[in-house]
Amino acid sequence: MLIGELAGRAGTSARTLRYYEAQGLLHAERDANGYRRYAEEELRVVREIRTRLDAGFPLADVRPFVACLRAGNDAGHVCPDAAAVLRRRLAEVDGLLTELGAVRNRLAEQLACGAGPC
Repeated sequence: MLIGELAGRAGTSARTLRYYEAQGLLHAERDANGYRRYAEEELRVVREIRTRLDAGFPLADVRPFVACLRAGNDAGHVCPDAAAVLRRRLAEVDGLLTELGAVRNRLAEQLACGAGPC
């Protein structure tokens, strides 16, 4: 499929696809006229990239998931390198939740004090 079709089916822009290709995440063949032609499996790769980016992963952390798909796996998270990224990101999120919980508690305490000092 051509870049416009892939972009439409993936819900992204051609510019984004060219960026993913420049980053080595997406593969395209070139027609004689220079047009990019993508295999059907590249749609799965783009969807995996978008899913991870939408979840807050930096692009560098997406690479193991793409590699896992390219290795023939049905899902991008089943390989050891991708699972390690998931564990690390989960720990980061847990840490942020702990910090936010502490901030919430301080705010609630201040509200409970009313107009007087605590």
